Amino acid sequence: MKNTLQDSNEESLLWYAMYAYKKEMTAQTELDKEGIKNFIPMRYGIKERHGKKERVLVPAISNLIFVYSTKSVLSGFKLKNPYLQYIMQKTGANRKIITIPTKQMQEFISIAEKYEENITYYKPEEVNLAKGVKVRVHGGVFDGVEGTLLKVKGKRCKRIVISIPDVITIAATYIQPELIEILS
Repeated sequence: MKNTLQDSNEESLLWYAMYAYKKEMTAQTELDKEGIKNFIPMRYGIKERHGKKERVLVPAISNLIFVYSTKSVLSGFKLKNPYLQYIMQKTGANRKIITIPTKQMQEFISIAEKYEENITYYKPEEVNLAKGVKVRVHGGVFDGVEGTLLKVKGKRCKRIVISIPDVITIAATYIQPELIEILS
């Protein structure tokens, strides 16, 4: 990883939520070339190529990419790639760059990487996490994942939900009740 040790000692590595308007895959390629860790939530979609329909991985949310870096390394990268922009959170009259705690990002990635599972993505305002119960999964493909168990509108059963506030919420497929531990 090109996030240099010198930069790591001076600043902490953080997960940043970023927009790359219609260039998230280009951003990922460029970040990979620089050795900067990143993640784009993907899902399977159908695309037509040469007259044939193919099942291919596509970004689940247009324009969204998460980048794990120091702010100084990322600022240098952004100078060469100005299409990459921080997602900001309004706090009163101010705006703050959204960063995601590493554990929360790991939980999100552990669900988002299960492309074959029935995973649904929501805007933060579409799900009310206050109505849910904090839980941990023991066993199955989501073993170790912590999130909120709640009823998602339009779905028949309760689902495990991981939220990155002001950015995205992801709901995993149905999980057998015997695999769920309620956290207090």
